[in-house]
Amino acid sequence: MSVPLTANHKSLQCHRFDGVLDWAQMLSGAGLIAFMWMHMTLVASVVISPGIMNAIAEFFEATGMAQVGGPLVFLLFLAHFALAARKIPFRLEAQKTIWEHAKLLHHTDTWLWVVQVVTAMIILVMGAIHMWVVLSDLPITALKSAERIRSGAWIFFYLLLLPLVELHVGIGLYRIAVKWGLAGRSERKGLKRGENLLTLIFITIGVLTLIRFWFLKG
Repeated sequence: MSVPLTANHKSLQCHRFDGVLDWAQMLSGAGLIAFMWMHMTLVASVVISPGIMNAIAEFFEATGMAQVGGPLVFLLFLAHFALAARKIPFRLEAQKTIWEHAKLLHHTDTWLWVVQVVTAMIILVMGAIHMWVVLSDLPITALKSAERIRSGAWIFFYLLLLPLVELHVGIGLYRIAVKWGLAGRSERKGLKRGENLLTLIFITIGVLTLIRFWFLKG
């Protein structure tokens, strides 16, 4: 005969389950950060030579990493959002409360969380569009990417997506380090400076990559 769980036991189980979900959110976020930096670096190889980018893309095609890895990254992207959405206020009243608290507290880390939430909502839509367009038009080539960027309003799409992603990634890295005890209070200021510098570097690399694509000729 089973013994009913007490309120304390149920509460303990809920806390443990929340802890598991927090770990999953952190690990999925760290995985996406690593992917974004690797992705940016590989695509930026076009700045050196379109041939290098094509060779890298051909390697991913030949090994099946593009066909399998792409959808897996997309699923990780959705899973991370679902895990993070547990703590995002979707009701208007809750959003107003968070906004008022952020203005009242004047706490930088609170504002970083607000920025991360806002960028997450936009990236969810724009990132899904980007991945769908790329994965539904394999193989990837430098010229094909350049033609897409020069057509329609895609250049403005990527000029908006680029800083949003890098802001979200940079803040995410900072918050992981703070939340999981990798950076103490005395180290936060230096960590923020490093995160800002890293974000600026990757935005610069991204802009240079877009410029290279814009002027790339067949």
